[in-house]
Amino acid sequence: MFLVGLTGGIASGKSTVSSMLRELGCPIIDADVVARKVVEPHTPAYSRIVYHFGPEVLLENGQIDRQKLGQIIFAHEEKRKLLNSITHPEIHRAMLKEIIFYFLRGYRYVVLDVPLLFETRRLTKFLNHTVVVYCDPATQLQRLMQRDSLTQEQAEQRVAAQMPLNEKRGLANHVIENSGSREDTQRQVLRLHTKLEDSMDFLLVRVIAVAATAGLSGILLYAAKLLLC
Repeated sequence: MFLVGLTGGIASGKSTVSSMLRELGCPIIDADVVARKVVEPHTPAYSRIVYHFGPEVLLENGQIDRQKLGQIIFAHEEKRKLLNSITHPEIHRAMLKEIIFYFLRGYRYVVLDVPLLFETRRLTKFLNHTVVVYCDPATQLQRLMQRDSLTQEQAEQRVAAQMPLNEKRGLANHVIENSGSREDTQRQVLRLHTKLEDSMDFLLVRVIAVAATAGLSGILLYAAKLLLC
C-alpha cells in the first residue's frame, strides 16, 4: 500500500474530487473530519484551544464554534499558527491509526485528503504521489462567495490566507483541473485512479513491510533461543 496526498485551495473543489475517488472505492482519510474529532470536548486539543482562545469560541452545547474560530484565525496569522500547532500533531496521530487500519486490510493505496498538505509539509515525505485540485482564481472566489455567503472582501481575505493554488500546482505530481464541468473533472479523476491502481508502488511497500516483519521475527527467535540455552 502507498499513500496519495490530495489537496487544493478553499472552494477549489477538493471535496468534490475526494467524493469521486470514494465512489471509485478508494479509501479516503479526510483531515477535516479527523480535525473535528480531535477537538471534541474533553480531548487534549479542545482543552488547549479553550485555554488559548477563551470560552467565547464555544457554542452553548460546549462544542467548538468553528465559524467563530475561523473568523479569528483568518484575521490573525499568529492565531492561525497557534491553532495549527495545537491541532496538527493530534490530527497526524489519528490519521496514522487509520492508515495502519487500511494497510492491514490490503488496499493498494490510501488517499490523505489534507487542505494544508504543502503548507505544513509534515506528511509530504511519506507520500508517493501528491494531487492538487486547481481552479482559476476568479472561479475560486465566486464559488467561495456563493458557498459561504461571504462578501468579496471576506472571500478574498480567506483565499489570501492560504498558499496560492498556482504555487501548490507547481509542487504536485498530478493536477486535477476543476474550472470546467463536473463531467470533465470526473474524467480526470478516473484517469488518475486508473494510473494509481496500475502503479507498482504498493509492491515496494509490501516488500519492505514483509522484510521488516521477517527481520523482527528472526530477532525474536534468536533471543528466545538464547534464553532457552
